[in-house]
Amino acid sequence: MTEQPKKRQLRTIDAPFVALGPSGVAIRDRLKHLTPQDEKVLRLVGEHLGHLASLDLAARCADGNDHDAQRWAARKHGLTAASSSRWAGSITKATHDQWALSRRCQLAHIQSLEAGIRTLKHRLSLPIGERGTKRAAGGYRSKGEWFDKSRRLQVLEHRLDAARADREAGRVHVVRGGRRLLNNRHNLEKTQITEAEWRQRWEAERWFLAADGESGKRLGNETIRVTPDGEVPIKLPTPLAHLANSKHGRYILMSRVSFQHRGEEWADRIEDNRAVAYRIHLDVSRGRWYLSASWQRPVVQTIPLATARANGMVGVDTNADHFAAYRLDTHGNPVGEPHRFYYDLSGSADHRDAQIRHAITQVLHWTKSAGAKAIGLEDLDFAAEKTREKHGRRKRFRQLVSGMPTGRLKARLVSMAAEAGLVIVAVDPAYTSQWGGQHWQKPLVTPRRTMSRHDAAGIAIGRRALGHPIRRRTAPPPHDQSDRVGHRTVQAERGVRGREETRRPVTEHAHDARARTGKHQGTRATSASKTVRDARSARQ
Repeated sequence: MTEQPKKRQLRTIDAPFVALGPSGVAIRDRLKHLTPQDEKVLRLVGEHLGHLASLDLAARCADGNDHDAQRWAARKHGLTAASSSRWAGSITKATHDQWALSRRCQLAHIQSLEAGIRTLKHRLSLPIGERGTKRAAGGYRSKGEWFDKSRRLQVLEHRLDAARADREAGRVHVVRGGRRLLNNRHNLEKTQITEAEWRQRWEAERWFLAADGESGKRLGNETIRVTPDGEVPIKLPTPLAHLANSKHGRYILMSRVSFQHRGEEWADRIEDNRAVAYRIHLDVSRGRWYLSASWQRPVVQTIPLATARANGMVGVDTNADHFAAYRLDTHGNPVGEPHRFYYDLSGSADHRDAQIRHAITQVLHWTKSAGAKAIGLEDLDFAAEKTREKHGRRKRFRQLVSGMPTGRLKARLVSMAAEAGLVIVAVDPAYTSQWGGQHWQKPLVTPRRTMSRHDAAGIAIGRRALGHPIRRRTAPPPHDQSDRVGHRTVQAERGVRGREETRRPVTEHAHDARARTGKHQGTRATSASKTVRDARSARQ
């Protein structure tokens, strides 16, 4: 007796939810027409406060897990004597944020190492050449590869022990200015920059010219202010107070700031004396100074999920080079034609970010023109899917997954959709491509329409966001109206009235006959016998 194959167990699918709107806003404008004295003052202030920020970060890292309120007060008191109380508060807050970010990254690194070690141990335990499955990788191809992976396992275990020891001791490894820029110092020929250019970038990145806002104070900030007419006065640290050109130790820049984007919202905040944080930084490659303003928004209650589904949904499938979108009505039926919005993720980070913003803008405009108020999007997270051990030799696939900016994409799409008056409904990404291609790709193909697997995945995402099952309702069974041949793919739930009754006719003639007579035509008229038909034909 042959054994029946085990049925594949599907994982639990999380319910869709409405994504929260943006919690913060940031705008930027260029500081034009700065005099040489203005640039000199900005450089001196940034260098002085940057030195204090470096000392404070080193002190915080030395405290480790023994940090408490008293140590924080002592650090802030020491910084106040060399700057001011508000500059000291901004520096210590930035230090705490940097230390907390490093701890989160440290934990993510440990989890990544643990996942890689589990994969290596599993594959090393299998015989050489054993084939893998969709759920688990197989053995290695040769003895040489098995030996190399056994050595890599020892390396990862050593790294994991060191990372765990650092986390237990409260040690973090932080580089003010960025580790990537630090490593460029040892590869100046590859980066095609000189040592002097690298030094300028390094010093500019380590400057500190950021001031936190404070509600209730004049114009929302006591350290760096921007008046309604665009004037920028800066409170100088105590050692540089002799450079002030205004009263109360302030230096007023000759440049005028005018925020074009969200300027009205910013003006309303400073008129009400609500907190606005400012940051001044230098773009060394362009030789331009910029001023950024940011503030927090109150947490806004999202609309109910039923309200978001009222006008249908646009399902969007995220891919490596395009968005595949499809419009669905409230019943989950595809409407119109599929749409694709392409982007290019090669090149610099600024180019990739611009490409993403342009594609998202196209998606939002098309959604509004289609009449929908919500967009269904997969809640993607490839944090555990990028490991070298998981995908093995599939280097191209690892690069493809790593190149998809899922975190930035979600943040961009949620914030831009909120400004456009649209809602983002996040769904579980499980089986959307597989089931979409299985149930929706082939039925929607016409002589004038080509359906890709990504277009079908967009339909699956939209149906899941609407609360409908992905599988489409099949045609009635053949021969008659009973279920002799087999059940439908989707059956009526228990408690639905009429679920055991005979199904209604689905042909146009049956609908027309029922409309004329007002009742169901259950039987057809008795036809003449074959003998009578033959005699009639002979007479004719």
